[in-house]
Amino acid sequence: MDAVTVNRETIAQAFARIRDHVRETPVVAVDGADFGLAPMRLVLKLEQLQYSGSFKARGAFANLLLRRIPPAGVTAASGGNHGVAVAFAARALGIKAKIFLPTVSSPAKIARIRRYGADLAIEGELYADALAASEAWVKTSGSLPVHAFDQVETMLGTGTLGAELERQAPDLDSVLIAVGGGGLIGGVAAWYGRRVRVIGVEPQASPTLFRAFEAGRPVDAETGGIAADSLAPRRVGELNFAIARANVERVVLVSDDAIVAAQQALWEGARIVAEPGAAAPFAALVSGAYVPAPDERVGVVVCGANTTAVDFDAAQRPT
Repeated sequence: MDAVTVNRETIAQAFARIRDHVRETPVVAVDGADFGLAPMRLVLKLEQLQYSGSFKARGAFANLLLRRIPPAGVTAASGGNHGVAVAFAARALGIKAKIFLPTVSSPAKIARIRRYGADLAIEGELYADALAASEAWVKTSGSLPVHAFDQVETMLGTGTLGAELERQAPDLDSVLIAVGGGGLIGGVAAWYGRRVRVIGVEPQASPTLFRAFEAGRPVDAETGGIAADSLAPRRVGELNFAIARANVERVVLVSDDAIVAAQQALWEGARIVAEPGAAAPFAALVSGAYVPAPDERVGVVVCGANTTAVDFDAAQRPT
């Protein structure tokens, strides 16, 4: 299968398979003024309310339901959220799972994987290190690799978010989406095509798709920053890039300071908890990296909330 296979028809077919295993996450219409921004019409897609705490559950279930699973089960490498999602989906379907994470992964994501009962290995400092360790394990174990982004079934799953959002908010002019390896933006852009402006948002410290657009092909990019556990592979996926090049209007970059400001604005303005990577699209508005046209209706995907930024266990209880 190649990038051409990921389209509206195949995404709709995948949605029919996974619909009973994922949540329909809500949207909320807000005004930018509610968050200290200029007045603008915004629709927030609250995908952080998805099972496993992020959009990654869609791709995980698509892989486990659309592919043949060997007796050895599945293996996934992840900065965190993909591993959490594969562990969750594997538990739900009674499948063995081994997850590889790097040391940069957040404690919240590590704890959730352990809670879901997957076999967890922490290997190396960054996602690329965990991926290499997972590939070595696949060769010896006979398990099925479930790639975090550069896999047709992963994008078929993420594309269902686009299908759901278009039904919930059919009059959007643009959609802002965080980019790491490109699995989310690849699936959503494949669904929308050019019917809306799909804008990628990346941290300045991890500009994978931005560098690929500059070079005309996937290339190694710098990695780091506050969102390194979710938006910092070394390069964007080959399949993802092919779809993004055809269907993504452009990529904008945001600073770590802008991401933190976006997290705080989402919390103060609507009590929405977003991990750093999930706040990146909103950071494009906070920082002015993306300035909507007058009367533009903007969709913002808040894609994950696996964070300890709000620690209720440590919070002071009322007396």
